[in-house]
Amino acid sequence: MKDAFVAVLGAPEGVVLFQLLVATQFTIYLSLIAFIGGGIVGGIITILRILPNKASRYAAQSYIWFFQSAPLLMLLFLFGLGVPRLLGFNVNIWIAASLALTLYASAYLAEVWRGAIQSLPEGQWEGAQALGLRFFTTLRLVIIPQALRVSLAPTVGFLVQIIKGTSLAYIIGFSDLMSIGKRWANAPVEGTEPFIIYPLMALIYFALCFPLSRLALALEKRLGTVPKTAPVAA
Repeated sequence: MKDAFVAVLGAPEGVVLFQLLVATQFTIYLSLIAFIGGGIVGGIITILRILPNKASRYAAQSYIWFFQSAPLLMLLFLFGLGVPRLLGFNVNIWIAASLALTLYASAYLAEVWRGAIQSLPEGQWEGAQALGLRFFTTLRLVIIPQALRVSLAPTVGFLVQIIKGTSLAYIIGFSDLMSIGKRWANAPVEGTEPFIIYPLMALIYFALCFPLSRLALALEKRLGTVPKTAPVAA
């Protein structure tokens, strides 16, 4: 495959594009790990956030506040460099980057889903309670199916933020699109100048993020979560 790129584009352009596309797959893998892991942890935090228990709500709210307030770059440094040096052992770059991005994503997804649940009328809970349904039964059968409709578009939209957030993982040595691109941009090779490499990287990120942004917008329109513009009076 690499030879095909070189045959079409020449060297070093073919080599650069090939390596950037190969590195892009690691950006995608890390984004999916963070999105799925953040969704699992965020779902647990969401449930704790809405439980009729003050202690669990306070703990979940503190978790959300902390990881929303902590910069992603700081989390990457903490799990990729700080904790390993403090405890005196090496941490796999994949584990460090995945953990930092998972915790970051979970806090935001938990808040998105909490907002979707609390946007539903209180009568949904009261009606289920009147029928004798318990909390988790009500949540599973009544609340989540409706909240899913409200939260689907912003959840998909947040995946764009996760993809862009992975670009910071190069700081701890993660070999993704940003890492390989910066390496080529700093290489003393003709045809790999920063004004060539960075726009090319931007186009690849755009190709990853733009379809998701359009999908989120389409979901908002289809599910009726975007208010229609009021007609202008004549």
